[in-house]
Amino acid sequence: MSELNLVEAVNRALAYELEHDPSVVLLGEDIGANGGVFRATLGLQERFGTERIVDTPLAETALAGTAIGMASMGLRPVVEIQFSGFIYPAIDHILNHAARLRHRTRARLTCPLVIRSPCGAGIHAPEHHSESPEALFAHMPGLRVVMPSSPERAYGLLLAAIRDPDPVVFLEPTRLYRLYKQPVEDDGTAAPLDTCFTLREGTDVTLVSWGAMIHEVQMSADVLAAEGVEAEIIDVATLKPLDMETIVASVAKTGRCVIVHEAPRTCGLGAEIAANLAERGLYSLLAPIERVTGYDVVVPLFRLEAQYMPSVARIVSAVRKTLEAST
Repeated sequence: MSELNLVEAVNRALAYELEHDPSVVLLGEDIGANGGVFRATLGLQERFGTERIVDTPLAETALAGTAIGMASMGLRPVVEIQFSGFIYPAIDHILNHAARLRHRTRARLTCPLVIRSPCGAGIHAPEHHSESPEALFAHMPGLRVVMPSSPERAYGLLLAAIRDPDPVVFLEPTRLYRLYKQPVEDDGTAAPLDTCFTLREGTDVTLVSWGAMIHEVQMSADVLAAEGVEAEIIDVATLKPLDMETIVASVAKTGRCVIVHEAPRTCGLGAEIAANLAERGLYSLLAPIERVTGYDVVVPLFRLEAQYMPSVARIVSAVRKTLEAST
């Protein structure tokens, strides 16, 4: 067992699958000799060769289309898009071909494709480098959408995504790449897809989040615990399909829910979770659901970035509001 940060855990998962499955191929811009813009593929081309770690032109549309063709013919391509803000030219292929191939061919063909991309704010990057487009992909039928919140989770979920017979958009929170390390067992054990993870048990409020925001949510829970408030933390992890059973069961226990994400508020995934709770868990709620989110603007550059992102103070304030509403 090694102490790994998130980008190292991604590298280990890719190396494990490359070693154990000859159909796995990596494609992307500068992923070979340079190891990718964040060095997630560092050393893999030297180890596995240029036929399996393929540097591509700066052309996301062509990259996605090529990978879909490879996947339909029996390979398992893993594509790296340098930043989530660069993924939009590939959406034509992702939505119209990758996500529909099983349906279009009545399961005669499948598309075991993983598209990896860094996402999210918090690293003081320029425009197009700080986006959180998970709700966009979650709206597309035929796709799985996954976002890990820790090195251990990144390792296990990426293994599961590569082994999945259908396309997966795997969004990696840039801010977590080197934020901290934790023990990760490099034994090839995949984490389950399509399920939430309960990171902390509590009785007073359910905090629902995913990706980098789990870090702020955990700090908020510590602040609340010092005030005598026990928060339960749900890491959604697989954003599509959404495991509402775990969330509904948690809210049935706590009676309150605060949903946290850094993507813009309008039509964010938090709205979908809140709608599901209104349909399936309304009578469990002791207070209105609160959402703590990014704002409906492009992520501002540098000085205002911290004001855009949900903070511990905003999360704790939302929890206090739910507690006051139910007293």
